[in-house]
Amino acid sequence: MSQTKITATRASERDRSASRNALVVVALLWAVQLVSLVAALSGIAQAEVAIHFHTTQIAWFTLMTLLTGTFFLPFVIKAAALFGKKRALLVATALGLAGDLVAALATDYRTLLIGRGIAGVYAAATPICYALTRDVFPRRWVGLANGIMAGGVGLVAFGGPFLSGWLLDSYGFRGILWFMSISTAVSLVLVTFLVPESPVREPGGRMDWIGAILLGGGVTLVIYAVGEGSNWGWGSGKFIGFMVGAAVSLIIFVFVERRVAEPLFPLAMTRRRAVWATLLASSVAAGSLNAVGVVMQLLVLMPRIPNVSEGLGWSGTHNAIVTSPVSAVIILSAVATGAIARRADSRILLATGAALAILGYGMIAQYHQTAAQIISWGVPAGVGTGIVVAVVPIMIIEVVRPEEQALANGAQNLGQGVTQIIVSQLAYVVMAQHGTVLKGTQFYLDKGFTNGLWLVVGCCVLGGLFVALVPKAERLDDAEVGQAA
Repeated sequence: MSQTKITATRASERDRSASRNALVVVALLWAVQLVSLVAALSGIAQAEVAIHFHTTQIAWFTLMTLLTGTFFLPFVIKAAALFGKKRALLVATALGLAGDLVAALATDYRTLLIGRGIAGVYAAATPICYALTRDVFPRRWVGLANGIMAGGVGLVAFGGPFLSGWLLDSYGFRGILWFMSISTAVSLVLVTFLVPESPVREPGGRMDWIGAILLGGGVTLVIYAVGEGSNWGWGSGKFIGFMVGAAVSLIIFVFVERRVAEPLFPLAMTRRRAVWATLLASSVAAGSLNAVGVVMQLLVLMPRIPNVSEGLGWSGTHNAIVTSPVSAVIILSAVATGAIARRADSRILLATGAALAILGYGMIAQYHQTAAQIISWGVPAGVGTGIVVAVVPIMIIEVVRPEEQALANGAQNLGQGVTQIIVSQLAYVVMAQHGTVLKGTQFYLDKGFTNGLWLVVGCCVLGGLFVALVPKAERLDDAEVGQAA
């Protein structure tokens, strides 16, 4: 064979390999961002759901998914480490589809909640997909794939308001529920036919059932108590009882993990400074940034009522148009971070992202009366957000071994979720200090929005400071990643 033919053959093989990798990225991107999109659609649909089913317990429409997702996350992540990440992802996606169908077909509110609870298992897709990127891509693709998947949060922020408005206006909340079902079905097909199975397994083959129940139960109790704390009273016996129960469950979990042969989360892994410091810094920084949406959505969508409500009163479509530049920079900065992270110090990237987000949202806390102000300061906030969401999974890759990847991603996902819930609920409490209840609805004055944003910014500052605890780790290009691992 001539040299020209050999060169052409190799080029053709590289093209086919690149095409296959691109299709795998698309399948994983769809799976990861579907979790965020469903959360966004649920928030938009809840008002119409409450009216249709005549319920005052509408908080459970979104809380039920979060609770079940948190409880089952340790089981699914451990199963991924033991039996295969693709296999665990398929099971979680299939259960998510079953729950979506139950919810879409529900004729009463209780059945709807049962469906949403079953669908919550799909939340495990996010850490599993990020873990898969380490195992199934060539080394040069690992950082880029993580950046693209993380950048998808900008796509959700950009298109979510337009999509939800169209579905709700045209088809009602049933249209949103059926869209969730169809999207999950598409994810199941994409993962089945495009995503290869990871060859990486954790040594041993037993599920730590007691550890999973204790960890999932303890974290779920925390989330439930914080979610209901404003209704019960933060000093009430009920709130204190739930928090004590959560603490006892988590303390017992630590003792159990020390004694079982095959623990849910190997304590040797979590005792390493590089691991626990990375989990702490990334969970607080990313969880706090996720919570900023609570304040921003209320600020721009709540009406302006003299002496009662000082929101901007935008429509969902107007909000989508104004925030589209911010969504665009989130996408671009996340993808760029995935490429840069191959050779850069991830600690510097996380600290830089947190600093930009702090600057942007700190200025928005003071200047948020016009669309121009929100766009101008939203751009650096968006750049910082894109950097943070892209570098977090890369930092986990750099500090754990391949067989620990799924477990570490699951731990980070748990920590980030708990941080988001706690910061969000505290933001509600802080905003309510400068607000008014009118006809059963809580409204907020401008001082409340300002204080709520400063609370989130302060928590993000804390996450940025925790970066100083993270020791220097291997860079992505030197870590044991890619198909060769």
